[in-house]
Amino acid sequence: MTHTVHGQKSLLARVRRIKGQADALERLIEAGQDLDCGKVLQQIAAIRGAVAGLMAEVLEGHLREHVAAENLTTEQRHEEIEEVVAVLRTYLK
Repeated sequence: MTHTVHGQKSLLARVRRIKGQADALERLIEAGQDLDCGKVLQQIAAIRGAVAGLMAEVLEGHLREHVAAENLTTEQRHEEIEEVVAVLRTYLK
């Protein structure tokens, strides 16, 4: 996956941002007593958006470099497409 190597810095930044958001959510919930549900929901939405952005970046690179590769046979391209479809089905559950 050369696209993940070339975009490693960007991908790691996204992952670290997600980690920070998840840590903030954990701290918010651990605070307990006066838990503001609105803040919890907002943090969950932010995490979901960040994960979606990460997925979109990796998926775009995969489609461009693997599925659309000019040197693939029809069978190889079909296998690549099936892999992406399986991942998307899991992701969208």
